[in-house]
Amino acid sequence: MSTAPNLNAIDSVFAALKAKGETALIPFMTMGDPDLDTSVELVQAAEAAGAHMIELGIPYSDPLADGPVIQRASERALKNKISLTDCMAVASRARERGVKLPFILFTYFNPVLQLGLGRYFDLLKEHGFSGMIIPDLPLEEDSEVRALAEEHGIHLIPLVAPTSEARVERIAANAKGFVYCVSSLGVTGVRSTFHEGIDAFLSTVRRAASVPICVGFGISSREHAERFAGQCDGVIVGSAIVRQVEEALPLLTAPDPASRKQGIKNVQDFIAGLKPRVD
Repeated sequence: MSTAPNLNAIDSVFAALKAKGETALIPFMTMGDPDLDTSVELVQAAEAAGAHMIELGIPYSDPLADGPVIQRASERALKNKISLTDCMAVASRARERGVKLPFILFTYFNPVLQLGLGRYFDLLKEHGFSGMIIPDLPLEEDSEVRALAEEHGIHLIPLVAPTSEARVERIAANAKGFVYCVSSLGVTGVRSTFHEGIDAFLSTVRRAASVPICVGFGISSREHAERFAGQCDGVIVGSAIVRQVEEALPLLTAPDPASRKQGIKNVQDFIAGLKPRVD
């Protein structure tokens, strides 16, 4: 994927998709579940399945925004004593294997503070990240991180929820990369229905934002992706993919290569099946 000098890769992907009338598919995966080597292979598989960019989720012991599926994945990953820096290195390892899609780091703020903001941004650049999401860093407290992000050419992507009310327009207006619209109240997880005011909410965000808008939290099928394809520039799928990884664990952790290969293929096929059809 070629990008113009100094142009963020996320912006390039959205521009290319807009020209083709397509919606971005953005998987989320928990790094280190079941181990870091498998995470590298799953990132490769996501690109092969047609993903346009990917969120690399950092396992955390107190994931306030995450539902039970991602919590279990974090618990499995943390048993391996992996760190934020170990997980960030997955991006470089995937690049070495030819992966070209933009990387977005999804992490809570405490691990970032423990690492130190200077070291954190140096590693984001070193490993080729184009964006980051910090769900527990509110707009009112993000000025230092935002300034560093702009200095390093990395997008700080905000989340906005139907309950954000008066803050929606302010959050959307300050967004870089895209606005992550939360489709449902509560934590992440597979759902059969969405917030009853989701369509009006998305229209409000669209009017306020000068960047693409994407929807996540509860998106788990091609039907869901197509439900929002006309309203949003991208759909984010997290728990449904992490659950597929969980179901494939007997294969992914098997000692023989054939079983591991089949486990990776199962997850890849699921991601490929999420892509909205293009008319």
